[in-house]
Amino acid sequence: MYSAYAEADAPLRVEASRLAEFAPLVKRIVRQLASQAGGVLEREDMEQIGLMALVESLRRYGEPDAQFAGYAVLRVRGAILDELRRLDWRPRSLRQDAHRLRDGLRELTRRLGREPSEAEAARALGLDADAYRALLLADNAEAMASFDELLAAGVEPVDAETPETRVTRRMTLASALSALDEREQRVIQLYYEFELSLKEIAAVLELTEARVCQINKNALKKMKARLEAA
Repeated sequence: MYSAYAEADAPLRVEASRLAEFAPLVKRIVRQLASQAGGVLEREDMEQIGLMALVESLRRYGEPDAQFAGYAVLRVRGAILDELRRLDWRPRSLRQDAHRLRDGLRELTRRLGREPSEAEAARALGLDADAYRALLLADNAEAMASFDELLAAGVEPVDAETPETRVTRRMTLASALSALDEREQRVIQLYYEFELSLKEIAAVLELTEARVCQINKNALKKMKARLEAA
């Protein structure tokens, strides 16, 4: 009897072991997104959603290999962002402010002939520094959610792909990255590969968090355009 129960329980033990192995990935993603969630979701709730997405990723993917972490990151981040959108984490007033922010920055950049500083942008928009940064974070989070959706749309378990499909996708992503300048590539690498938060990236690059938001958003826009064209 003991042997039979042990055998039946074996898949559960294996799954729990894999879950424990990749659980830190969920915590890093939650740390990335927490500052942009605006308190709509508690960190513990975000981790629970992320863990459920991780379990589903393990089930769909099969035996994890070197590419599994990238696959799981997209699924976990996507699940959390889906829940944030379901909770209407960007109320209409904030979306309207984000549109005003983008229009104001475009006009100010055109007038100055260069990208405005954080102080110049906040002053031109009639905002204090904290309000300006909050709008940038919200707008940037929406851009990242859109980009993640574009990436995740083409990500399926490797068993469902041909080698040619995988090579094509890697080449497409490499092409998208090549559209960026050196600093934009660095920001994307730190966020998506090393999974740093925007605040941590700002510290590494010795920039303001608002400036990192701008660089990241511009980079995502370029990459999205290249991916859609491909």
